[in-house]
Amino acid sequence: MTTLDIVTPKRRSYGSLTLWAGLALVGIHIAIGLLTLVWTPYDPTGMSGGRLEAPSWLHWAGTDRLGRDFLTQIMIGSRIALIVGTGAVAIGVLIGVTLGILAAFASKLLDDALAATLDILIAFPTLLIAMLVVAASDTANLASAIIAIGIALSAIVARLTRILAKRVLLMDYITAARTSGSSWPAIVFGHILPNIWPTLSVNFALQFGLAVIAEASLSYLGLGAPPPNASWGRLLQEAQGTVYTAPIGAIAPGIALVSLVIGINLLADGLRDSIDPTRRAR
Repeated sequence: MTTLDIVTPKRRSYGSLTLWAGLALVGIHIAIGLLTLVWTPYDPTGMSGGRLEAPSWLHWAGTDRLGRDFLTQIMIGSRIALIVGTGAVAIGVLIGVTLGILAAFASKLLDDALAATLDILIAFPTLLIAMLVVAASDTANLASAIIAIGIALSAIVARLTRILAKRVLLMDYITAARTSGSSWPAIVFGHILPNIWPTLSVNFALQFGLAVIAEASLSYLGLGAPPPNASWGRLLQEAQGTVYTAPIGAIAPGIALVSLVIGINLLADGLRDSIDPTRRAR
């Protein structure tokens, strides 16, 4: 029995465990987000209790400073985080993959210019770019936050797509496809995208986590989803003044945010172990 035979099952077992742990954490948030579409413990805007009540049988996570059920607010926050993450990643993928493919096929001069531009954009933090885009819009709302974060993420996706696509273009089967007279769209959709998509999908999962954190940060700064949207970032901002008298107001949304981001990162790591044959063989 070789060393490879000994290590491979353990590596696969670890990768499977990571993948399932990530799926479980993310799945919980997805289930909660979908549940809020049809049911919540209380009306999200209803003042069903006293101000800053401690957790009880009536209000499992207590109430906020306006008397609203805090568990309901946390559940709504899961839905908003998932909406923002999905929307931002969709925008980032659409823009980023398009730019990356175009850069891979562009002339050397144009490719170098696009690469330099992408490097400059990536040098700025995602949150800073999102803040600039939101500030340039007339109002701060959920839609502007999604668009801003998606644009900020697109530079990362474009750079990775460009690198992967240029590697695929050097392969012999691409030369054979060109020689046989295949059109550029046929090469892109028939050869390039299928070969780079596994690696890109892992990156998309990581970008989802970045989008969730960016939205919470924007909401914390007052640039995200406005009230009555119960974003976790806004809940953390509102809990600043009552962190000593009602600490659950800061603890609960923080745990929710961390659990979702950890779940997404575990999911991305598990996907990488499952997709990448070199990692499976370690």
